[in-house]
Amino acid sequence: MDGNAQTILWRRLDQPGHEACRLTALGTGWQLAGAAVFAHEGQACRLDYAIACDEQWRTLSALVSGWLGERDIEIEVIRDGAGLWRLNGDLIPAVEGCVDVDLNFSPSTNTLPIRRFDLEVGHSVHVRAAWLRFPSFELEPLEQSYTRVGANLYRYESAGGRFVASVEVDAVGLVTEYGEIWRRAG
Repeated sequence: MDGNAQTILWRRLDQPGHEACRLTALGTGWQLAGAAVFAHEGQACRLDYAIACDEQWRTLSALVSGWLGERDIEIEVIRDGAGLWRLNGDLIPAVEGCVDVDLNFSPSTNTLPIRRFDLEVGHSVHVRAAWLRFPSFELEPLEQSYTRVGANLYRYESAGGRFVASVEVDAVGLVTEYGEIWRRAG
């Protein structure tokens, strides 16, 4: 990375929307921070997020704030050293042992397992993520797999193969194309 930060702007392909994201190298790990602005069921939505990871790309915390129509959103997700997750202070046993947070509304969190595993071409990994579902903002487990099919190309699957997407990344692991949903703008 040039300096200690890399930025990207995505455009939604399936509905009106954009997202800006910044990946920053910190002395103690990494931060993904961004803002998504899009339409959902006829309502405007703005969600800001900040995800802190340790040096091995394991999620430490995720903050999401903003609004969906008239509804205010304030979410704090914390993962402790024992692999226990809390959502706004409440323990969520269903995601115990998960390493990655996955923001359902953003392509940014695909970077976490992609960077952590740094797969060789032709190899796959299965992960169980703590999925922050949109628009309910419930935290639930989501089985996922990543297969590296090219230098910058992955096949992503979740929900037992019911969802499949081609995920293209840049040299630092930020998504440049996510199926038919997100594409780097500019």
